Amino acid sequence: MSNQKSDQQKYVDLHVGKHDIFFKKTYDILYTINDVLLGVWFLVGSIFFYFEHLKTWGVTLFVLGSVQMLIRPTIRLVHYFHMRREYAKQYEKTHGS
Repeated sequence: MSNQKSDQQKYVDLHVGKHDIFFKKTYDILYTINDVLLGVWFLVGSIFFYFEHLKTWGVTLFVLGSVQMLIRPTIRLVHYFHMRREYAKQYEKTHGS
């Protein structure tokens, strides 16, 4: 059993390269887009607070930015679980049950 675990750890270490690059690009792009939008919402919301008639929109943008702050760790978790599932499939295909 410990030998099998050792083989699996070697497999992940040795074969992670091409899969990691393929999946990581997509999640890096999502993470970056989310960060840019988050910055825009907070910047525009902050500027809106200088004008009385735009304060409601400013608060709305702050709430939207706060929701996006929750999306950031969600993207990372989805990426982690997706990669874990993909590596398990690859390992099972290569080494059998």
